Amino acid sequence: MIRNAAKAATARLAASFFAFLVLMLPAWAGDRAGIDFIGFSEDGDYFAFEEFGIQDGSGFAYANLYVIDMARDAWAKGTPIRIRVDDETITLAEVRRRAQRQARPVLDRLGIDGALEVLALNGDGALGTNPGELSFGLPGYGRDEPRGDYSLSLASHIVTSPLPCADWFSMPPMGFQLTLSEGENTRLVHDETSIPESRGCAQEYRLYAVLQPFWAQQIDKAVAIIAVYPGGFEGPDRRFIAVPLGD
Repeated sequence: MIRNAAKAATARLAASFFAFLVLMLPAWAGDRAGIDFIGFSEDGDYFAFEEFGIQDGSGFAYANLYVIDMARDAWAKGTPIRIRVDDETITLAEVRRRAQRQARPVLDRLGIDGALEVLALNGDGALGTNPGELSFGLPGYGRDEPRGDYSLSLASHIVTSPLPCADWFSMPPMGFQLTLSEGENTRLVHDETSIPESRGCAQEYRLYAVLQPFWAQQIDKAVAIIAVYPGGFEGPDRRFIAVPLGD
C-alpha cells in the first residue's frame, strides 16, 4: 500500500512538473521565415534575397528566392523561385540548395554577388526597436560617424485583395505606406490601395532592414526590407518584401 501511494505521489509530481515546463515554453504560432541577403548586381539595378523556413501545419521545408528589378520595382524575369517539397524527411538545407541551384542562371546572368552594406537592421533579438520607424545614414570612413540622417516611416491601412481575407481571418487585408525623410524633406516611397494575391492576407508590416550595394555613395540604390505577416494555418506567418528607395 505504501509503495503504491509513493508511486502515485511520484506520478502526480512528474505530471505537475511537466505541466510547469509546458507553461514555461514559448507559444509557437505560425511560421517565422528567415532571410538571406544575397546581394546586388554590379550596377545596383537588381537585388536578390531568399526567405526560408518550415511551414506551420504541414512541417514541410520551403525556400523562396526573389530578384527585384530596382527601376521597375518588380520581380526580374525568371523569378520568384519557390521550392517546397511535400516530404518532412527533406531538410531545410536541401530545399535551400535546390532553390539556389535553380536561381544560379538568373543570378549569373544579372551579375548578382554578395557585396552589400547593411545600413540598419531591426534584428530578431533586438530589444526596444520601433517596427514602424528606422533611422540610418551612409557608412562613414574608418571610425567616422555615419553620413546623412535618414528616417523611414511605415504605416498600415486597409486595402483590397483578390482573396476573401475577411472571411478567412475575420479582418480585412492590410497594405502599407512608406515614407523617407532627410532632415525636413519627406518623400513618399510607396503607397497602395490593393495588394497582390502572392502577399496573402497581410495583417501587419514591420521595418526590418535597409541595404545598399557595397560601393554605393548615396541611397539611390538602397532597398528597404519589410517583414509582412499574413494569416497562416496556426497564426500569422512572417514573410519579406523589398522596396527600392531610389526616386
